[in-house]
Amino acid sequence: MKALLLAAGLGTRLRPVTNRTPKCLVPINAKPLLEYWLENLAQAGVDEFLINTSYLCEQVEEFVSTCKYKDMITLVHEKELLNTGGTVSANSDFFGGKAFMLVHADNLSFCDFKAFLNSHVNRPNGCEITMMTFKTDNPSSCGIVELDEFGVVQKFYEKVQNPPSDLANGAVYICEPSVIEFIKSLGKKEVDFSLDVLPNFMGKINTFLNDVYHRDIGTVESYALAQVEIKLNFIDF
Repeated sequence: MKALLLAAGLGTRLRPVTNRTPKCLVPINAKPLLEYWLENLAQAGVDEFLINTSYLCEQVEEFVSTCKYKDMITLVHEKELLNTGGTVSANSDFFGGKAFMLVHADNLSFCDFKAFLNSHVNRPNGCEITMMTFKTDNPSSCGIVELDEFGVVQKFYEKVQNPPSDLANGAVYICEPSVIEFIKSLGKKEVDFSLDVLPNFMGKINTFLNDVYHRDIGTVESYALAQVEIKLNFIDF
């Protein structure tokens, strides 16, 4: 399977950490965040990666040129950020008409990624996306989902006050080619995945619960927490 790792963001909420370092390369216990994703997904069977760049792109290019996964990686530069769906649409040829993984690489995530892939293979009939979910300690800052008895998303609440639960969208997906077709049908250059795409697929989104570890490295506070949590939980990385 191929994976798109979204790594082009400015990381404004993570300043001053990101003043001189792109968010995807901030170190977690001396290892760049992006390296965790490459290692975890390669071990699970992902064999090709597309990584988009923009802010401080030279650093990402340098990292890729020296990492052991460099022969599996294609870089694509965005002069203007296209947002998640826009990046998927602009690089649709890369996926070759097959299912692909879509990852917001500003998260730190550990789980059985092979089980995640198998969850999509064995998804309920009619589902076109498999979404990784997790239990969040800050529900109002996340997209919260409501599921039916089969684990299929029925409702989605994007960063609302007093959401109905703590079950959150992890912004890690496996998508069928039909998702690209829908994005292209919107006729927009910039497409927000949560606001423009997911609402169209209610009742068609399978879920996989990551009950090991998942944290958005989006703020200085969450970045600091991740450093401590990895050490305390003795996650083998």
